Amino acid sequence: MKNILRPALVLFALLSVLTGLLYPLVVTGAAQAVFPQQAAGSLVQRNGQTVGSSLIGQNFSDPGHFWGRPSATAPMPYNAAASSGSNQGPLNPALQDAVKARVEALRAADPGNTAPVPVDLVTASASGLDPHISLAAAQYQAGRVARARSLPVASVNAVIGKHAEQPLWGLLGETRVNVLALNLALDGLR
Repeated sequence: MKNILRPALVLFALLSVLTGLLYPLVVTGAAQAVFPQQAAGSLVQRNGQTVGSSLIGQNFSDPGHFWGRPSATAPMPYNAAASSGSNQGPLNPALQDAVKARVEALRAADPGNTAPVPVDLVTASASGLDPHISLAAAQYQAGRVARARSLPVASVNAVIGKHAEQPLWGLLGETRVNVLALNLALDGLR
């Protein structure tokens, strides 16, 4: 029994130190050396204050700000500790009711806007934390934001265009806008 137990315990201790301590330290050190901003959480600073992360969405509800995708992280929106999708399929009545309520809220916030509501404004992303919206979702909100800020729509559209991110390598994904970066740029116009 001793011949079996001792090697097993030594191997367990060795692998625990190797995979539980050394490997994470090496990977973390390499990440901080090669990608220091990303390894630190991609934090966004404004006037010396951390205002968010470019990787995690935030809950904006003021009419003068662009609104991001709905968050599936309940009860607090954009709670990184509760990252997950809603796991509701397209035929689920709860999802249909939620989408209908979100469309009605968007229509109530901008009653003159009769354009179709982009799907990413009424459905959560897979993580529930997506910081981006599609270019169509940003353009859909441009009129409301312009009126709330007393700006010409053309000025708001120019800021949207300046902050549009192209698909990765020109192939993967679609043109998108980081909501936090867009709102900070608009706040800087004042």
